[in-house]
Amino acid sequence: MNWFGRKAARGSARPVLSRVYGTWSAAAHVPLGWEAQVREGFLGNAIAQRAVRMVAEAAGSAPLVASDPALAALVAATSGGQGLVEKLASHLLLHGNGYVQILTDGAGAPAELFALRPERVAVEADARGWPVAYRYKAGGASAVLPAEDGAGRAAMVHVKTLHPLDDHYGAGCLGAAAGAIAAHNAAARWNAALLDNAARPSGALVHDPGDKGMPLSAEQVDRLREELAESFAGGANAGRPLLLEGGLKWQTLSLSPAEMDFLALKDSSAREIAMAFGVPPMLLGLPGDATYANYREANRALWRLTVLPLCAKILGAVAQGLSGWFDGAELRVDMDKVPALAEDRMTLWREVSAAEWLTADEKKALLGIS
Repeated sequence: MNWFGRKAARGSARPVLSRVYGTWSAAAHVPLGWEAQVREGFLGNAIAQRAVRMVAEAAGSAPLVASDPALAALVAATSGGQGLVEKLASHLLLHGNGYVQILTDGAGAPAELFALRPERVAVEADARGWPVAYRYKAGGASAVLPAEDGAGRAAMVHVKTLHPLDDHYGAGCLGAAAGAIAAHNAAARWNAALLDNAARPSGALVHDPGDKGMPLSAEQVDRLREELAESFAGGANAGRPLLLEGGLKWQTLSLSPAEMDFLALKDSSAREIAMAFGVPPMLLGLPGDATYANYREANRALWRLTVLPLCAKILGAVAQGLSGWFDGAELRVDMDKVPALAEDRMTLWREVSAAEWLTADEKKALLGIS
């Protein structure tokens, strides 16, 4: 697969590099770079990773209906163990942009649809601001991929989410959830630190100078710190008795109400992360959320409110990009074969069947039966 053998598009072109990921300030411990956001927010956070995988895998497993069998086979082909729809769904959720390169065979027919990593792609626009090419950078090399081939058909498909402040790029959910992810990760580190200290906050060594009023020397303070760090820190030393010299006593510290609220922050941050990616918190096993009556309703809401609109955006863009080879190209999800929507389908069947004022042909048309 040769990305770097393409010639640049003719005419003057200027790169459009303005990207806004919705990051917060460094004071809130939110990573500012894209790679840092992915490492901290996706690879290092179980809630965000599970939410993205749940939506992307559901979109990738959705049964498709295509206007042409060859079109269906082209979209259903996998690359690297991942389907095109699943990969594009994850790119849109995290980055807000998805790029598909249409690779053709010797006869000029589309042979493969390859999803490019979105952070490596930059839009190049002409003097009027219209995209005419895409610059792809990888491994220190750079190539310009034209937006159209010599016959005026699409060579690249750009799928993007809404970004009200950018004409060429979409906004991903990862940036919107960055603050909640940072708080959730901080709470997780807090809980881990408590477990390392016998699941309670550390105490304080109080020195009583007595009648002579002699404070501890700097050397004595340093020696106490070393002994505490070596012999009493960590979960393996939990509960180990501490032998104190004269004038020293141990005072246990307890959690304040504010610190207890900080521990509860982890659950509220997790729910905010789930909301940012469009996943009902119940499906992620988060406590304290009573929005949905049961898992079946939550799963139906996931498909209706998140998966199906995302699939419609992806499939619509891909079908439009391939319309130069397939007349009237159409791609959509076959909702009759989605298990989560079976109850909705049965309700529709019952209501249409009970409508005696409709003819048999009208009932078939309403149910999508030819």
